[in-house]
Amino acid sequence: MQVTETLSEGLKRAYTVVLPASDIETRRSERLVSLGKTLRLPGFRPGKVPIPVVRQRYGSAVAAEVVEESVNEAARQMLTERNLRPAMQPKIDVVSEPPGAADPAKDIEFKVELELLPEIAMPDFGAISLTRLKAEVVPEAIETTLGNIAKANRALTPISEQELAERTESPGAAVGEVLTVDFVGKMDGTEFPGGKGEDTEVELGGTGFIPGFAEQLVGMRPGETRTIEVTFPADYGAANLAGKQANFDVTAKQLSKANVPAIDDALADQLGFGSLEALREVVSGRMKQEYDSLSRLRIKRQLLDALSNVANFASPQGMVDQEFEQIWRRVEADREAGRLDEDDKGKDEETLKSEYRAIADRRVRLGLLLAEIGRTNNISVSQEEMARAMRAEAARYPGQEARMMEFLQKYPSVSDGLRGPIFEDKVVDFVLELAQVNEQTVTPEALSAEPPAQTATA
Repeated sequence: MQVTETLSEGLKRAYTVVLPASDIETRRSERLVSLGKTLRLPGFRPGKVPIPVVRQRYGSAVAAEVVEESVNEAARQMLTERNLRPAMQPKIDVVSEPPGAADPAKDIEFKVELELLPEIAMPDFGAISLTRLKAEVVPEAIETTLGNIAKANRALTPISEQELAERTESPGAAVGEVLTVDFVGKMDGTEFPGGKGEDTEVELGGTGFIPGFAEQLVGMRPGETRTIEVTFPADYGAANLAGKQANFDVTAKQLSKANVPAIDDALADQLGFGSLEALREVVSGRMKQEYDSLSRLRIKRQLLDALSNVANFASPQGMVDQEFEQIWRRVEADREAGRLDEDDKGKDEETLKSEYRAIADRRVRLGLLLAEIGRTNNISVSQEEMARAMRAEAARYPGQEARMMEFLQKYPSVSDGLRGPIFEDKVVDFVLELAQVNEQTVTPEALSAEPPAQTATA
């Protein structure tokens, strides 16, 4: 084949490739002969169909098939011989028309356009300085968690009308008691979706409701109806309600005392732990696991920031475009649903696109650097690691684990989505072993706090 480079600009390359007619004709003839040996046509013995008949009936289809195979093979050969590493699937356009059944073979010309992966120099991992934040599990935190567990296992005892009547102060619901209510939320006199509840238990003085909701129920008695007004928080999950005022028609149905069990062996046994000491150990272990996960998340963010800072190479624009399109679709969906970030609400579309394209470029460069670190250092995901990931994914579908495993095994393109996070974590662990990592003990609150955007240097 004859290859001519027509473009070499940055990471972009383009080539014109010509396959000689003789090669195409040889392949076409061989395919027709092979086909003739297996054909069964009326009037001919099996495998004895004359080549002219085979060519007449199947020549066009065979020619198109041969051209497609020849072009794909030639493109692969060209990439291999020139040691080209495409960033994405190359674009191939056949310029010549494939020959028909009776047409003589002719040269096949096609064009190849692609972007190359950039040359990536390995960073000096030893120059990366990171701080691993750690938090210790203290007895006070364990006791607080045990208190929350006890509270979650409380028993409610209804308060009778007689008990209410005997109260010397307010005869209605008091802070610490639980009021069972029905409520209907309205805006401008119209009910809104998700604003209705029945037999809802509201702890007066507790959390979990819109600020001001439970506080306005103090003093209510079973059978009483009250209309209250609240303002949804500005960061409320439903964008159509965030920051808005609403009225709730509340009907009290039952008032109860919350009997919180003692934190003792009986509570632990009720929960299936046998003893209070065993329950404490489980609580402590889970808290430590949570702290360790947060610690890893924080240092991983630092490391990725540091690697991003040294990923000073050009990104293949096709990959950036693809990443940007995925990001922008989510941004547009959030905007239509009213979920756009507060920081983005005041920006025009041109500014938003510019900022999110920069994010797409950063993601592409970071992904390429991680992939190159893994390739250079022979980091890969083993079959056993993939099997564990697939079992863990299947376990997320109780009762359908076997079906999910079968699905993952049948469609490798789906299961490959599990490979990426495993590979990334292995690369992160590799780099952490070589980087300068200092440890710092902080409070659990500090460990959980949102870190600054850039927290590492390289």
